[in-house]
Amino acid sequence: MAASSRPVTGVAWAVLLLGLWLWGHDAARGPGGSSAPTHGDIAAVGRPLGVDLPPSRAPIPDTARPRRVEIPALGIDAPVVARGLDATGAVDPPPYEMPHTVGWYGPGTTPGAAGPALLVGHVDTETRPAVFYGLSATRPGETVRVTRTDGSVAVFTVDDVTVVPRDAFDPRKVYGPHAPGRSELRLITCGGTFDREAGLYTANVVVSAYLTGAE
Repeated sequence: MAASSRPVTGVAWAVLLLGLWLWGHDAARGPGGSSAPTHGDIAAVGRPLGVDLPPSRAPIPDTARPRRVEIPALGIDAPVVARGLDATGAVDPPPYEMPHTVGWYGPGTTPGAAGPALLVGHVDTETRPAVFYGLSATRPGETVRVTRTDGSVAVFTVDDVTVVPRDAFDPRKVYGPHAPGRSELRLITCGGTFDREAGLYTANVVVSAYLTGAE
């Protein structure tokens, strides 16, 4: 998707919905490129048959914050900064002056710990692609590596890639755990097409992964 002549919107729709969901579900506990949306509440972008997914491993101690995130298959290697909620109750993404930085919802789960951790990134700026521009090209079985401040690396395996239309966004499905007690990761950016009248993208790309290794 071309990035030129497009207002800077980043992950506004996803973070706004997250903020509203947190506001109604105890914010202190944290949250329990682009593709056109297809049919259904949450439509699969890629779920190839015959992909062998490794077993999950036990969560690792919640003793360090995320420092970098890598998706080798997409060539993504970006710094991570902690973000909180802004004055409107939405998660505050990285500043637009930092389009290649990923935001981690700091009051929520730490990547590697039990529960779903949330990473958000802009899809583009007014003039160029941003850090998660190609996120919809992620496929199940691919690896996401999160380096933490203590030098440990939490290794996740992607098990689901979806495009969620904004008018069918279900926060419980997007932010809730897929398997109780498991360490999970959500990577979110804008998707679909840009609605100029609304000033928003029509969907969000949501990549889900679970912990399969630690280094």
